[in-house]
Parts: sequence; structure tokens; C-alpha cells
Amino acid sequence: MGEPSDLGARKIAVLRAVVEEYVRSGEPVGSETIAEGAGLGVSSATIRNEMAALEEMGYLTHPHTSAGRIPTDLGYRGYVNTLPAGGRLRDVQRRAITGFFAETMLDLEEVLKGTTQLLSRLTQYAGLAVPPSMSEEQLVRAEIVDLGPSIMVLVIGQHGRVEKALVDRPRDLDGQALEALERRIGDSFGGRTMAEAQARALRLAGESGPAERDLLMAVAETLRDMQRGKGGDHVLVGGVANLADEVAHWRRETVHRLIEALEHESDLHRLLRQVGSGGDVSVTIGAEHPTTGEWEAAIVAAPFRVGDTPVGTIGVVGPTAMDYLTVVASVRAVAKRLSELATELGA
Repeated sequence: MGEPSDLGARKIAVLRAVVEEYVRSGEPVGSETIAEGAGLGVSSATIRNEMAALEEMGYLTHPHTSAGRIPTDLGYRGYVNTLPAGGRLRDVQRRAITGFFAETMLDLEEVLKGTTQLLSRLTQYAGLAVPPSMSEEQLVRAEIVDLGPSIMVLVIGQHGRVEKALVDRPRDLDGQALEALERRIGDSFGGRTMAEAQARALRLAGESGPAERDLLMAVAETLRDMQRGKGGDHVLVGGVANLADEVAHWRRETVHRLIEALEHESDLHRLLRQVGSGGDVSVTIGAEHPTTGEWEAAIVAAPFRVGDTPVGTIGVVGPTAMDYLTVVASVRAVAKRLSELATELGA
């Protein structure tokens, strides 16, 4: 990921040692601890001088009640930027990922629910997932079903999602006209996105007689409601209880605030769409974004794809004092396998 341009090799080594020790212990880190445990080959006095310099540069700070130091958001960013690009998972983590994706799953929504739990087990933080937007999902089947006084609108998306709704049958629509309209819908909607199908229903309504027009307008309204109900603000969260275990790195009220914030799907969805829209894994730390700054949290996120097209986002949220090496490697590996599965389901 590259090294901070204003730090030499020894300062980078000291910064990495401080971050990793603080993540491990939750306690401010002193120079003696680094000298004894980090294997840097320099004296405690030298390390103390480097830590003082890192503090002046904004990478470290120290609580007033302790002589030890803790990383700042800038310090975590400097650490993350020095991580190896590939990262490595432990054998047990690789087996967990392989075992999860070896199961036969045809519904992407269910896969994503399991993915949040998988990420929480791999990292011991909370796993997150944003499913593909319903409005952008292609339809593999769309039909209307005659139920006598009512008509069922049935829609099946490319990722296995099934939506249905009942609409009133227009009074003057006979069985023959309904069959003809059903064929038009089947021929016109397949392969289109939900939004495109809605627009197509409106166009067909403008070309049809009164009875057919009333039904097609009802179909268009149903498609619109489906997009609003299942689309933009849908976020899956797994392993929230893990956050309560992080009181060593968060104030208790901060943990409670984050857990409450995770219940506000629209804010969380917007954040994940913003930070997870790049080409690879993104790391957002504390004050780098207003939302994570308010939460005193970090989010590691990555898009997953159907083919080359990003369709959703997965990620992990936890304290800024996060095991970034494990989390980045886990999110990257899971996003890769999820993209392969989503491509198969969407093929």
C-alpha cells in the first residue's frame, strides 16, 4: 500500500510496533515494551526519541494519565499504508472461507446474510453487506397470474430474489385480453432491470386500451414500490455482539452509540456505498469520514461484482484500534469468492 512519505524506515517500524501492541493490549505503549518485544535492535532511549518525534508529527498521542502512547487516526493511516498489498490469512481462516462458499446457495440475499456472519467470525468485529439494488437487478422472469378478482404480479430477479404483489383486476379485462397482455409482459420485461421494466410498463400503458392501460399502470406502480421497498437502504449486519467486547478500545458510550447507529440503515448504506465504491479494499479510519469520526470507528469495505460490474458492498466495522492486517485480508478474500459466486448466479 506504500509507505508514508515523511517517515523513515525506523519510524515506520516503531509506528507499526506501537499500533500492533496497542491493538493487542488496549493499553498505552511505552518505549520499554517496544524495546523488549518488537525486535527492532535499538535501545529503549532510541525508541523513546522516535516515539516523541512521531507524536510531534501527529502519528501518536498520549493520555495525560500515562507515560505510554497510543496511535492517532493519522497513525493508523500510516500503519495501514505500510501493510503488504496481498496480506495473508491463517489456515483456519482460509478453511472457513472455503467451507462457507462450498455450500450450495442460490439466493444471493441469503449468501450475503451468511457472509456478514462469516466476516464477523474471521475478524471478531461486525460484518456488513449491501445487496445489489433491486432497481439495478435484471429480471429473469416477469408475469401476471389470473386469480379471478385479483391479479398477481410475479417478478424473479437474476440473483434468485422473488417479489410478488396483488393488484385489483380491471372490470373490463376478460381472460383473452389478459392472456395477450401476459405474453406482452413476458416478452417485454425479461432481461431488463426493474427500473427499465417499470418504464416499459408505462410505455405499454400509453399504447393500450383502457382496461389494459389500468392493469399496466398498476404493474408499473407495483414495480416502483418493489424498488423502494427492497432497494436503496437495505444493509445486512452480522456479529454486532462482537463490538461490545471492544470496550478496551472504545468508551462504553461509544460502543452503545455505534450499535444504535447500525440500526439506521440509510446512514450506513450511504457510508458503505461511498467507502466501498473503489476497485479494491478501502479503509476508512475515524475522522477521515464524518460518520466514522462520530463513531470513533474504522470501516474496511470492498465491492463485489457480477463479471466486471460492481453490484454491492461488503465490509467490517470496528474500533480504530483494529487488527487491520487480518481484516483487510479477510475482506479481500471474501469479496473475491463472493464475486465469483454472484457471477455464477447472475450468468
